[in-house]
Amino acid sequence: MQPEPSKESASQDALRHQGVTPELLLARLDSIGISLRESGHAVGLLGLGSVGNERKRLDNYSDLDFFVIVEAGYKQRYIAHLDWLAAAHPLAWSFQNTADGHKALMADGVFCEFAVFEPNELARIPFAPGHWVWRREDLHEGLSQPQIPMPQQRLPDETWIVGEALSCVFVGLQRWHRGERLSAARFVQGYAIDRLIELDALRAASTPDVPEDPFNRERRLEQRQPELARELPDLLPGYEKTPQAALAMLNALERRHAVLNPSVVECIRALAAEQPP
Repeated sequence: MQPEPSKESASQDALRHQGVTPELLLARLDSIGISLRESGHAVGLLGLGSVGNERKRLDNYSDLDFFVIVEAGYKQRYIAHLDWLAAAHPLAWSFQNTADGHKALMADGVFCEFAVFEPNELARIPFAPGHWVWRREDLHEGLSQPQIPMPQQRLPDETWIVGEALSCVFVGLQRWHRGERLSAARFVQGYAIDRLIELDALRAASTPDVPEDPFNRERRLEQRQPELARELPDLLPGYEKTPQAALAMLNALERRHAVLNPSVVECIRALAAEQPP
């Protein structure tokens, strides 16, 4: 792991991020591939996400997401020592975030998130199809395609979604009145909004050409569900305004003609109007 930079150098590094471009990111990925090839025991570099098969999404604020494929027996060496990555460009910071890999910030603002695998491991993990940046000839080209499909996000039915949204708002307001402001905000301005995202997705109120992130439905929501995005300032007014957020959530559900239990709605409106002790 690289030593923590001084405040001055960290500030300079932050300023350098202004120079990050799609061209730089792809060139850096190529440099990592060259470094791996020269490291002796790597066999492939697989680009993922916006540097994989979704390069039309690549912009100045993209990360470098990739898999490093290494010879059997060398996985831990490539995880424990990032000299192969620093050879492509000096590192400002890194930490091991999973058993298989790291997150790392390069000195010019390029951010990397990667995992290291041996070839036989790829058949046992789900991942989105990738793009070979570099591979040794003896590494099968087809390993860029997952053998285990990505988990399918199955939406619950509307009754469950609306019921959960209402219960999150109700419980959140109760916690608000107990003085548990953070928990209240998470229930009303977090968990309930997750249900609203699901409700609109279930009703196909989204832009079909904007891909969903299989692990995080809120990614690219502004492009995929623009009508909901316009409601978010009212739905997320902040830590001190959970009662207002609760009423905004009720209004959003009513605009969608969701079936709401009148007794629960009445209780929510009463709690939102009640002054905390």
